[in-house]
Amino acid sequence: MSRRYLTANRLAELDRDLSPRDRMLLATLARLRLVTGRQLERLLYTDVTRRRAQQALASLTQRQLVVRLPRLVGGIRAGSAGHVYALDAAGRRLTFRDLRRSLRPWGVGVPFLAHTLAISELYVRLVEAERAGAMQLRDFVAEPGCWRSFTGPYGRTVLKPDAYVITRLGDFEDHWFIEVDRGTEATTTLARKCDVYRRYWQTGTEQARREIFPKVLWLVPDQRRYDALVEVFGRQPAEAWQLFAVALFDEAVNAIARGAVQ
Repeated sequence: MSRRYLTANRLAELDRDLSPRDRMLLATLARLRLVTGRQLERLLYTDVTRRRAQQALASLTQRQLVVRLPRLVGGIRAGSAGHVYALDAAGRRLTFRDLRRSLRPWGVGVPFLAHTLAISELYVRLVEAERAGAMQLRDFVAEPGCWRSFTGPYGRTVLKPDAYVITRLGDFEDHWFIEVDRGTEATTTLARKCDVYRRYWQTGTEQARREIFPKVLWLVPDQRRYDALVEVFGRQPAEAWQLFAVALFDEAVNAIARGAVQ
C-alpha cells in the first residue's frame, strides 16, 4: 500500500476526522509505545464486536495514524488481535505537536518487545480493575517519562523504572515505581538496580517533590524469581528494606490493591 505525503492540509483533515475513541487510542499508544490489538480491544472496544474493533484498527492503519509491526504475537493465526501497534507518522505528528519529523517506528528486538508489552498488559489490567471498582488508577507513566535523574556520590545517575503508578483505594493513595522483571537478568544486576533506588531515596529529591517515596514493586514471572528477589532485598541495608516489595506478575493488581504488603 502506498503512503501519502503528510502535508499540513492532510494532517488537518485527519485531525478533523478523528473520533473521541480514535483520540483515546492515539493517547494510549503515546503513553505505552507498543500495544497489541487484543489489549486495545480490552481498553477501548469493549462495547463493540471484535470485527468492528478490527475494522477500526485497519482504518487507522490505512490513514497512517497507527502502524502494525511486522511481527505477530502468538503466531500466524493470531489475526488482528495479535498484531502489535505503535503510532505511525500521522499519529505521531498529531499527538506530539512539536515533532518536526514524521518518523516511522523503529525496529525492535524480541526482548524489548516482550518487556514493553508486559508493561502495557499491566496498564490494561489496572484499567480493568478500576472499571470493576477494585481501585482508582490516578496515573500511569511509562518509560522514559517515569525516569528520574539525580546527582549522588557516583555522579549523575538516571533511575529507570518501567513505570510510575499512582492508585487510590478509599482514603489511601499509593505511589509506585514498577519493575517488570522477566527473569532474564542476573541477580547482580537486580542488586545494582536496588542500589540505585536506595541512593535516589537517600537524596530526598522525590520526597521533597511529592512528600513520599514510592514503593518499588518488582513483578516477577514465577516463584523462583520471587525468592531470588527476596534474597536480593535482604542484602540491602536494613533501613532500605521498606523500599522494596515483590509479587508475581499475575498477582500484580491484587498486590497493588493491598499496598503490596508482604
